[in-house]
Amino acid sequence: MDLASILGLLLCLVMFIYGIIDNAGASNFGRYLDFPSAIITFGGSFFAVLASFSLSDFTGGLKSFMLVFKAPSTDVRGMIQKIIDLSNVARKEGLLSLEEAAGDLEDEFMKKGILLIVDGTDPELVRGIMETELISTEDRHKSKINFWETLGAMGPAWGMIGTLIGLVNMLYEMDDPSSIGPSMAVALITTLYGSILANWICAPVASKLKTNNSNEIMVKEIMIEGLLSIQAGENPRVIEEKLKSFLSPGDRVTQDGGGEEDG
Repeated sequence: MDLASILGLLLCLVMFIYGIIDNAGASNFGRYLDFPSAIITFGGSFFAVLASFSLSDFTGGLKSFMLVFKAPSTDVRGMIQKIIDLSNVARKEGLLSLEEAAGDLEDEFMKKGILLIVDGTDPELVRGIMETELISTEDRHKSKINFWETLGAMGPAWGMIGTLIGLVNMLYEMDDPSSIGPSMAVALITTLYGSILANWICAPVASKLKTNNSNEIMVKEIMIEGLLSIQAGENPRVIEEKLKSFLSPGDRVTQDGGGEEDG
């Protein structure tokens, strides 16, 4: 589980509740709960997004919410070391020896690349096939990111629609001064709900999905460069230095697993 996402969302909720209680008191918490406002804001936002996407993309976008709680499982250092080990095997025993090593790999992307190399596929074709899959993966990720960004834009918009509905009703009842305050409060609740949806849920989820996408794409790019370097017969030490260039200085590793000083 991604502890940062869990803590972040929970602490945002705690701050929101604390603000209400500190301002209005626990006994008045119900002032901030209004069912029609919730229906207008959340219902309108989600259904507007449904109209913007296909049904499969909409359901896929909703399901992607759980991805923010899943800690990335990719061990970049271990993956680079695996490529270095494979390059040593290929250098000593030839490219065909990699077929047996591919059977022990859990990553399907890397396994696919190795099998293409073992089959004697032209390097440019190997790169083309793997980069096409990389682009396809990124497009799928961007579709889910776009879902949350669109929902985040719809939240405040539908909150404003709800506020305008409340204001129209309030203006019709101006002859009763005692109703103006409560009516105005209810009208503003929809704006509050829209801001909560956009800034508590949608913005953090979209940001986390972008980060996860960037990390996964970087890892796959490292795999592509590493496997093509193996196919080209480059020295394992040269391959290591090439792959380390993808990482920040503090994350770079030497072939024996040691780290470099961050600078």
